[in-house]
Amino acid sequence: MKILLLGKDGQVGWELQRTLAPLGDLISCGREEADLEDWQGLSDTLRRIRPEVIVNAAAYTQVDQAELEPQRAQLVNADAAGLLAKESRRLGAWLLHYSTDYVFDGQKSGPYQEDDPTNPLNVYGSSKLDGEKAIVAGNRQHIIFRVSWVYSTRRNNFLKTMLRLGQSRDSLRVISDCIGAPTSASLIADVTALCLDRLLKDNQLSESGSGIYHLAPGGQTSWHGFAREIMGQASAHGGKGFLAPDRVSPILTEEYPQRARRPLNSLLDTEKIRTTFNLDLPAWQVHVERAVSQMFKQGLTWNEKA
Repeated sequence: MKILLLGKDGQVGWELQRTLAPLGDLISCGREEADLEDWQGLSDTLRRIRPEVIVNAAAYTQVDQAELEPQRAQLVNADAAGLLAKESRRLGAWLLHYSTDYVFDGQKSGPYQEDDPTNPLNVYGSSKLDGEKAIVAGNRQHIIFRVSWVYSTRRNNFLKTMLRLGQSRDSLRVISDCIGAPTSASLIADVTALCLDRLLKDNQLSESGSGIYHLAPGGQTSWHGFAREIMGQASAHGGKGFLAPDRVSPILTEEYPQRARRPLNSLLDTEKIRTTFNLDLPAWQVHVERAVSQMFKQGLTWNEKA
């Protein structure tokens, strides 16, 4: 089986190289080899490789910058997704794609289910929602994973920012009125590979499994709770000079102005993916501990752009 991975250098793409490789002949492309803003080049690459599965981990993910570059966000997250759907359908290939909790407005009192009404609050969320719609309309053989609060041991993300600030400040103030489930790129990659493997081995599942799925670990927290957990894990794994968790103070969203509005509730109901693919999803703290441990054991940096 020939699998084409787009966005190999991102947080999720980096981990997908590890989990997809055992499933077949994996061709991994970064922006240099397959640029979602270069449609002709992207089409040429797809037609040359002729994959049986396309996993698209490439996206425009700068949430605040998208408010200033709405056309570019739309081009990458929506229009290019539509092109991938069209080309994958022509090839008879499956298309696996990643979306976001930001397609919702965060006003629901409990976890969002896949068929709940969408109402994005920002340009990024709108562009990702349009990408979902384009894929659903363009290729019946699709899996769309909605994920939230993604972090990893590489690239710039909340985990690494907190480690950097937690070692250089004597206190931190972090938003406490947004709730969600921090989701590691490694968990996303593991689940993607498991779902793809089961999808292709089960004829009944391959006929009925297309659709949108929420992918998140168990439990919930706030950004404030996430930050406190990071500080506690850093100290537990031998980190020196990190803030104690009680030095991380809660603030409200309105006290931390951002260009793009965020949903206050980012909780995603995962019953559908757990039932359909027979999965167990760990509590969110499990992968936070794993990521922090990995960074200390491997001597990885938490500099902002590393």
